[in-house]
Amino acid sequence: MLKNLLVIAATSAVAASVFAGDAARANAEKAIELKDGSTVYLFKDGKMAMEDRLGRAVRMKPGHVMETKDGQKIMMHGDEVMRLDSLLRKGHEGG
Repeated sequence: MLKNLLVIAATSAVAASVFAGDAARANAEKAIELKDGSTVYLFKDGKMAMEDRLGRAVRMKPGHVMETKDGQKIMMHGDEVMRLDSLLRKGHEGG
């Protein structure tokens, strides 16, 4: 019984993270998956924001070099952590 509850809780957490990213992906020009499991969002104005592998908006210094899942290197431009946090929260609220 406890094992089933843990599985349900873990599945719910993953599903909530996926839906939360929908608002961010809809507002970004591009979402880039990184090697460490995080995601970088490139907005239409050229600025970027980073979501960690747990679905939280995190601060990243401009100029920081990151590695994509396919091994490419990209550099952080801007730090739109508040914009991304707002979009992720919007996704959690369902609207």
